[in-house]
Amino acid sequence: MASIASRFTSCWSRIFSPAPRRPHLQCPLVPLQQARGAAIGGGAHSLNAQKYKRKDTATAAKKKNKARNTFINYDLKRAEQFSLCDAMRYIRAFEVGYPPSSPKYELHVKLRTLKNGPILRNRLRLPHPVKTDVRICVICPPDSPTAVAALKAGAAMAGDEEIFAAIKEGKIEFDRCICHVDSLQALNKAGVARILGPRGLMPSAKTGTVVKDVAIMVRDLVGGSEYKERLGVVRMSVGQLAFTPDQLQRNIRAFMEQLRKDMGLLSDRVSKEVHEVVLSSTHGPGFSLNGEFKSPSGVPPKDLSVA
Repeated sequence: MASIASRFTSCWSRIFSPAPRRPHLQCPLVPLQQARGAAIGGGAHSLNAQKYKRKDTATAAKKKNKARNTFINYDLKRAEQFSLCDAMRYIRAFEVGYPPSSPKYELHVKLRTLKNGPILRNRLRLPHPVKTDVRICVICPPDSPTAVAALKAGAAMAGDEEIFAAIKEGKIEFDRCICHVDSLQALNKAGVARILGPRGLMPSAKTGTVVKDVAIMVRDLVGGSEYKERLGVVRMSVGQLAFTPDQLQRNIRAFMEQLRKDMGLLSDRVSKEVHEVVLSSTHGPGFSLNGEFKSPSGVPPKDLSVA
């Protein structure tokens, strides 16, 4: 009996006694917040930590590299520059095959200026006007002395009611529109502002296209040229391919003098300086000018006087 009782006790103890823990299966209890922190922020070797670290580095680099408030101007010491006669010689080589009166010399003046500063804009009558096919319309009473003077000065058309009717029909056969002071009320009542306005053809006193002496304005537009600064560069046609070097030089000189006057009229807080002057043509590349008229080993100006 004693042996049976001892066997029963040992079986009972084996059934209800806790099983011993194996060393390799034991895991200490870690607080939940600590475990989450290890999973999310996990030290320097965590992928997420490295990703966020790269983002922080890129953000810091962007903060250091501030945006430029001026246009980029390259060093002219590394650029090849030409005299006026040499540039004309190369440009004419690129324009071979075109009529001498078709291609035009274009001057590009690059400025040292702020990106958000005021821009230069004006109209200039050159000593040797560049012939253009600009069609000018004059709003004034037909058969009046004003209309006769405008047509003699080079206007393509002059009138009021007939021109208003053609505009409403969509027949806009002019590139510029000028209005006489006495005809401004008739122009406003005609209701053509919604047609001419989006095209930039509506006359207004602000743009200087509502004048008393129409003939003088027409002559300025026919023989004059407009220029406007865009992205720190002022561009304007300064001659035709058949111009002689002396004619082109006088036009460039007049344009540069007027440009410097415009820069001098700006406030003292705004600084604009000429950085580079480039001469190009309608179909040719640009040549940076060094300010000289002729180089010592260049072509004589007489050879460039004949197109």
